[in-house]
Amino acid sequence: MISESYITQLVEEKLASSPEMDYFIVSISVSTSNAIRVEIDGDKGVNINDCVQISRHIEGSLDRETEDFELTVSSAGMDQPFKILRQYQRYLGREVQVLNQDGEKIKGKLLVADEQEVILEQQSREKVEGKKKKQVVTREIKLPMEQVKETKVVISFK
Repeated sequence: MISESYITQLVEEKLASSPEMDYFIVSISVSTSNAIRVEIDGDKGVNINDCVQISRHIEGSLDRETEDFELTVSSAGMDQPFKILRQYQRYLGREVQVLNQDGEKIKGKLLVADEQEVILEQQSREKVEGKKKKQVVTREIKLPMEQVKETKVVISFK
């Protein structure tokens, strides 16, 4: 069976030898039937031609005569939950939706993300004492990372 650590080594090798590929590994999995799935991401997105180059590098390093395999190299989809801290940092300043451990969905602009917590900025129109019209109120919401079940970027077409 092909090991995840070997595939990780191959991807890291390709990324290191190609400085124009400013990507990071999001996840690598190898099933018992040797279905290999590699997800990468980058601060400026992922180019499909680079996925092809990584795929060819992996294929060229494996021998189908010894062990057959299926290989998929793709970008981490924007509609998929974040899997690693680097993805949080990529989307700083963007609107995200966090699902906490209690099942509550919280939307806001991602201000801070580290190993300990996530801080979101949330704006809402609320009645403020002494004012006739509702006012925009901005508040920061701090969530400990252990309370975060899932985070996704909010896709908007503005």
